[in-house]
Amino acid sequence: MSDLPSVLVGSEPLRLADVVSVARHGAPVVVAPEALERVAETRSVIDGLAADPDPHYGVSTGFGALATTFIAPERRMQLQASLIRSHAAGTGPEVEREVVRGLQLLRLQTLASGRTGVRPVVVETYAALLNAGIVPVVREYGSLGCSGDLAPLAHIALAAMGEGDVRDASGALVSASDALRAAGITPLTLVEKEGLALINGTDGMLGMLALALYDLDALLITADMAAAMSIESQLGTDAVFAADLMALRPQHGQAESAAHLRAFLGRSPIVHSHKGPEDGRVQDAYSLRCSPQVHGAARDTMAHATAIAERELASVVDNPIITLDGRIESNGNFHGAPVAAVLDFLAISVADVASVSERRTDRALDPARNRGLAPFLADEVGVDSGLMIAQYAAAGIVSELKRLAVPASVDSIPSSAMQEDHVSMGWAAARKLRRAIDGLGRVLAIEILTGARALDLRAPLEAGPATGAVRDLVRTVAGGPGPDRFLSPDMEAVTALVQSGAIARIAKEHVDD
Repeated sequence: MSDLPSVLVGSEPLRLADVVSVARHGAPVVVAPEALERVAETRSVIDGLAADPDPHYGVSTGFGALATTFIAPERRMQLQASLIRSHAAGTGPEVEREVVRGLQLLRLQTLASGRTGVRPVVVETYAALLNAGIVPVVREYGSLGCSGDLAPLAHIALAAMGEGDVRDASGALVSASDALRAAGITPLTLVEKEGLALINGTDGMLGMLALALYDLDALLITADMAAAMSIESQLGTDAVFAADLMALRPQHGQAESAAHLRAFLGRSPIVHSHKGPEDGRVQDAYSLRCSPQVHGAARDTMAHATAIAERELASVVDNPIITLDGRIESNGNFHGAPVAAVLDFLAISVADVASVSERRTDRALDPARNRGLAPFLADEVGVDSGLMIAQYAAAGIVSELKRLAVPASVDSIPSSAMQEDHVSMGWAAARKLRRAIDGLGRVLAIEILTGARALDLRAPLEAGPATGAVRDLVRTVAGGPGPDRFLSPDMEAVTALVQSGAIARIAKEHVDD
C-alpha cells in the first residue's frame, strides 16, 4: 500500500484528487467518527420500518419488478444475500485495479453519508477492504448505468460477504474468504435494506470519470507542447496566438492553450529566425494555426465535465433513500445520465485533439509542406523510411478514436421486465473513454517523437527552452536522426513519458517561468 496521507471519508464530499489518490495510488482511508454516528442514527429508522407490518420498499419487499412482493422477516437476510449473488453477474475480462478501488471508495462515501440505512459495521468493513488492498474481481460487462452500476457494485458487496474472488494487495487471485481471513476482516451478513444500499449508485462511471479528468489535465498541456514542437520545427509563426487576438473570442480554454503556446515558443531561436519580412507565408495551415481553438474546446469540455463530477461527488445516490427528517423515499437519482453524457462529450474532444495532432505529424513528414526537411524525416532518402509508419500508427488510432466518440449514452435497452425501461449506459461510456485516453496519449507521443527529430534536423538553429527540454527528455529514451532502426520501442518509450506525466511536468515548469 501507499505511504500517501489518509483520505478522510464522511466529513465532507471527496475531491477528484482524493479519488485518484485512493484508486490509483493506494492511499488509505479513514472514516470520520461523526459519519459513523450518523450511520447508526439512520439505521435505527430502518430497524423501526423493518418491524412495521406494512411493506416498505427495499426493507420488507422484493426489488425491481418484484417491488410489491412482501417478504416475511425470517426470509429477509436470505433476500439480501440473494440480491447480491444474483446481481454479481458481470462477464468478460477483469477491469483495472484502479477502477475497482474507485468503486469501493465512492460506495464507501455514500454509505458513510448516513442516508442509506446500513449499519456502521458495513461502513467499517468497506474501509477495511480498501486499506487491506483487497480488490474484488469486477468484470467488463454487466452494467447498464441505471439503478446504478448494479453488477460491478454487487461484485464488491459479494467480496465483503466473503464470497467470490478478489485480488490481494500483491495482485494475486485468491478467494474472498481467504483474503478477508488473512486481513482479519469478518465477512458481512447483510440485513434489511443493506443489499440495495450496496449496489445502487453511479460509482463505477464516476470513478472512471475522475481518473479520466486527471489524465486529461496532463494530456492537454502535453498536446500544447506537442503542437509547439510541430509549429516550431515546421517554421510556423506564433503571431496568431497573441493575447489580443485571443481576447476577440473570449473562450476560456482557447485562451489558456494560446498562452501555453506563447510561453513555449516565445524564446525560440527557430521561431525568431524567420520572423522578419523575408518570411513570405501569409498564414499557416489550420492544424498549426488553430491548435488553441481545438485544444481549448477540449479544455472547456473538461471544465464542464469537472463541474458535473464534483456535483456527483457531493451527491448521495441510493434507492430508497433516508431523508434528513427520517422518511424512506423512492427516487431516481441512481440514473447515470448526467455522468454518461459528459463521458461521451469527453470522448468526442479526445478524438478531436488526437485528430489535429495526427495532421501536424503528417505535415512534418511531407516535403511539400514541412519547409525543407527530408521526406518522412528519413536519413537517406530512398533507402530509409524514417517515421513514415509511425504516422500510419497515429492514423489508425485516430480512426479508432472516431469510432469511440460515438455516444453510448444515446443507446438504451429496457431491462427488468420493462420496470427499468430507460438506462444511461454510463459504464460503457466510461470504458470506451479509458481506451480513447490511452489512444490520445499514443498519438501525442508520435507527434512529440516526430517533432523532436524535426527540431534536431533544423540544426544549427536551436530549439526554444521549453521544446528543447522536451526534445532532450525524449533523447534519454529514443535516439535521434540517423539510419532506420526498430521504431516500436522508441514509440513505446515516448508514450510512457507522455502517460507518466513527465512531458506535462516540463510543460508546466515553462508555463510558470
